[in-house]
Amino acid sequence: MNRKEKKRPGTVFYVSFSIIAILVCWGAFFPDNLSNTSNTAMNWMNKYFSWFYMIATTIFVLACLYLAIGPYRNIKLGKQDSEPRYSYFSWLGLLFATGMGVGLVFWGVAEPVLHYVNPPPGYQAETTAAAEAALKYSVFHWALQPWGVFAIIGLTMAFFKFRKNRPGLISHAFYPLIGERANGTLGKVINIFSTIATAIGVATTFGLSAMQVSGGISEVFGTPNNQISQLIIIAVITAMFITSLLSGVDKGMRYLSTSNIIIAGILMVLVLFLGPTAFLFDSFVTVTGQYIGEYLSLSLSLSPYADGSWRGQWTIFFWAWVIAWGPYVGTFIARISRGRTIKEFVMGVLFVPALLGIVWFSIMGGTGLDMQVSGAIDIASQAQQNEELAFFLMLGELPLGLILNILGILLISIFFITSADSASYVLSVISSKGVLNPNKLVKLAWGFCISITAAVLLLSGGLEALRAIAILAALPFTVIVLVMIVSLIKGLKEEL
Repeated sequence: MNRKEKKRPGTVFYVSFSIIAILVCWGAFFPDNLSNTSNTAMNWMNKYFSWFYMIATTIFVLACLYLAIGPYRNIKLGKQDSEPRYSYFSWLGLLFATGMGVGLVFWGVAEPVLHYVNPPPGYQAETTAAAEAALKYSVFHWALQPWGVFAIIGLTMAFFKFRKNRPGLISHAFYPLIGERANGTLGKVINIFSTIATAIGVATTFGLSAMQVSGGISEVFGTPNNQISQLIIIAVITAMFITSLLSGVDKGMRYLSTSNIIIAGILMVLVLFLGPTAFLFDSFVTVTGQYIGEYLSLSLSLSPYADGSWRGQWTIFFWAWVIAWGPYVGTFIARISRGRTIKEFVMGVLFVPALLGIVWFSIMGGTGLDMQVSGAIDIASQAQQNEELAFFLMLGELPLGLILNILGILLISIFFITSADSASYVLSVISSKGVLNPNKLVKLAWGFCISITAAVLLLSGGLEALRAIAILAALPFTVIVLVMIVSLIKGLKEEL
């Protein structure tokens, strides 16, 4: 097979694209039917499989810890003389650009204030205990567990791609277990499944991000926050991320992600010192101690004797959503991690992002909570209707609020671009037989697929229902990731 033929899309591309088109049409023409079907399935999943998600995500983190300190820690993701392509700072920037950047901005203020007025089981709303629990559970949802999922997938794919010279496909992460079937029907099914989950998950997040950018611009400049403005934003962002996508990871994506981590750092420092500084330092120390001290309790608690709806709406929802994003984020992390040791990889992908997540929520969420508790502004009542506004409402109440909000809009916009950019790249890799430099037409096809899906479902009201479909896809994929751990360890044993 020549190089040109390798870059051509195969069965995975055509089957995945067709199934996604069917789901989009379902959401566009029959949004209520899709919503009812997905909600019924979601309730069933929460009722019978919450325990499975809690155990699985904890296993992912523990497996990462074992790999970082165990006998395989010094094995390189590549040949023994290979060196990392990106500086540590650029690497971290790319991790956030593709991973949790959009989510941190979207939920950084909204989640803690919503937990304060509607707390987990065992807490009374709008009390001191509820405020502490609000920040603790927000940190829990965005620290080790999600990055544990990404780390396992990324590490496994990087090992088999760069150390074993296998194609950069999810299916080949199972080569030690299924052998040449990774190239056959079974392998194609795994890759199709991964592609569909990724495309749907990213498209729905693309739509939600458009809503947040529109809400932020509306708060700052008084423009209408409606479907027309959201569609205009999608069109502008699409043009920008397509330009970045075609320029490649080493150019557009790299520079955008590096600039964004700088903007995020500046914004955090400004909020820290313009907001209730001493209170935020206290919050950081307190929530860090609580998170470390109660980690296993938080990770394995489901409150079986109480109403489980809160954990279903928040914790289980987040775990399923993160796992649905796993193929996309893990594949991209693998792409940028060649030459790093397993220990270095786990430290960079698991612990550093977790720490930054704690800092982000302590500063942004802590400031929002302080405003809510003190009565300076009722963020929660507006966040209950439009979660995307909470971040900008908080920034607007601080000194230099206009400047902070402009930085916030810039931050979410660049995260918006880099997430769509990296997702289109990953979809192109998975659907093009694993080549790391897929055909530009395939990249364009996936880029426009994401944008059109988001636009159509925003208009029809089917966005949330399609997101539920992606979350449901996470259930079988959780089993796939657990088996992936077994495959990775079997492959690593051959290196000793």
